[in-house]
Amino acid sequence: MKSPLTHTGAVRLREELDRLKSTDRPRVIEAIAEARAHGDLKENAEYHAAREQQGFIEARIKQLESVLSHAQVIDVSTLDAGSRVVFGAAVELCDVETDETVTYQIVGDLESDIKIGRVSISSPLARALIGKSEGDSVTIEAPGGRREYDIIAVKYEGASRT
Repeated sequence: MKSPLTHTGAVRLREELDRLKSTDRPRVIEAIAEARAHGDLKENAEYHAAREQQGFIEARIKQLESVLSHAQVIDVSTLDAGSRVVFGAAVELCDVETDETVTYQIVGDLESDIKIGRVSISSPLARALIGKSEGDSVTIEAPGGRREYDIIAVKYEGASRT
């Protein structure tokens, strides 16, 4: 099954993969070689730390390669579902209770980051928003209780925020 990924998210993941392969991997290999030169490996903390870091780097490389090979890259700038919420949309919401407005972009699982306004397509918030339109209200069961939002705006052009 193909996982959705925004074009911007795919670029960001490819850049991370390139950095891991071209910079981080060679650096940790060099650190392992240097630590080996210090002798006894059993009590060599630098060697063990470098090997552990190498394991993390290799695992992340495999994860990124897998995600990118199984991704369905969607260019958000070409989408226009009108005022309806679909994958890639940037949705401006107004909290009915507090009157606070927030904007979230619905993105793939691996590119989500709530701190910068990107919510995963599989999150309860995104699932509640998909298919709705500007002017609709949605109710979300959040960890802190039930929240109700009004959908103020749905945007596609330039929705791929960095």
